Amino acid sequence: MAKPAPKTRIAHSDETTVTIRGKSLMDDLIGKLSFTETMYFLIKHRPPTAAETRVLDACLVTLMEHGFTPSSLVARMVHDSVPDQVQVAMAAGLLTIGGVFVGTMEGCAKILQAGIEAGGDLDAYCTQVVKEHRAARKAMPGFGHPFHKPDDPRSVRLFEVAAEVGLRGKYVDLLHRLSAAVDREYGRHLTINATGAIGSLMLEIGIPAEIMRAIAVVSRCGGLPGHILEEMEMPTARTLWALAEEHVPYDGV
Repeated sequence: MAKPAPKTRIAHSDETTVTIRGKSLMDDLIGKLSFTETMYFLIKHRPPTAAETRVLDACLVTLMEHGFTPSSLVARMVHDSVPDQVQVAMAAGLLTIGGVFVGTMEGCAKILQAGIEAGGDLDAYCTQVVKEHRAARKAMPGFGHPFHKPDDPRSVRLFEVAAEVGLRGKYVDLLHRLSAAVDREYGRHLTINATGAIGSLMLEIGIPAEIMRAIAVVSRCGGLPGHILEEMEMPTARTLWALAEEHVPYDGV
């Protein structure tokens, strides 16, 4: 059987028009939809509701900036090495977004998706998931933070925003059940961190788990220009380099 011819339903342009998902860029999008609304439109093939826009925008703002983290440090160091190519520093910083930093929401979201799809006793499901992760010595995605304790204030605010627009649903409820199971199993409170909260809220507004890390990349991309501009004006990269040489001694034979 012959394979279907490749095609796209995202965008097309000619001499006088640019069409995106059936809408005119000039007549329907520019000045009509915000950046957040247009991104949702491209992913979901429809403009978001006001509630969906507010939640997605809150998620994007949450992950945009967190000070001297691996993504901003790498971007600053690379800018010092390639000062005339700002996109190289941006790309280098974005490459740090993965399973350890920023990009863990999809792991939590997949657990929530599986629980909702399975149905049945959700509390029993949560207990089983937590026990399996602990037995395998695997971190629970979406839980814990090195210094936001007892609770991640970002998550608290995100849930408040969702409640304000009436978007607390089955995924957020399951996340809180999972949080209770985590606390029972570990015998102490582990906060729902920002990526866990975002994972549940993205599901509530219909964003697939498989694309959530890309949302994190878009968010952090918005924060890195500030770091790169500050590096141009008040350099820190050479100081970081000097600190490494001072505090990481050679210990070879």
